[in-house]
Amino acid sequence: MEAKFKFEKLRIWQISMDFGEELNEVSMAHFPEKEKFNLTSQMVRAADSVALNIAEGAIGQSNPEQKRFMNYAIRSLAEVVTCLHKAKRRNYIDKQNFDKYYSQSFDLMNMMIAFKNTLN
Repeated sequence: MEAKFKFEKLRIWQISMDFGEELNEVSMAHFPEKEKFNLTSQMVRAADSVALNIAEGAIGQSNPEQKRFMNYAIRSLAEVVTCLHKAKRRNYIDKQNFDKYYSQSFDLMNMMIAFKNTLN
């Protein structure tokens, strides 16, 4: 499928889309049913919000507007990291999964900050 929207060409959007799907899968597979409407929902919504805000910002007409939405995406990713810590503390994910998603979060955060810094 050919990308027709500007945001679809952004590597950070592509990575955040994959990241959100992975977190959805891991949370559904490993988190207890009692967390379905709590931590599971919160983490998935925050992860989805990263890609959604990148897309919304890319549609914007001005760099200040793009920066604002990138800031929202960055904050959402920080929320995901906090959810990962909660999941690890509650023994819903093992150290290997935590380390994997924590590392992916760190890399994505750095890419988003670098992208934001290119906007004037």
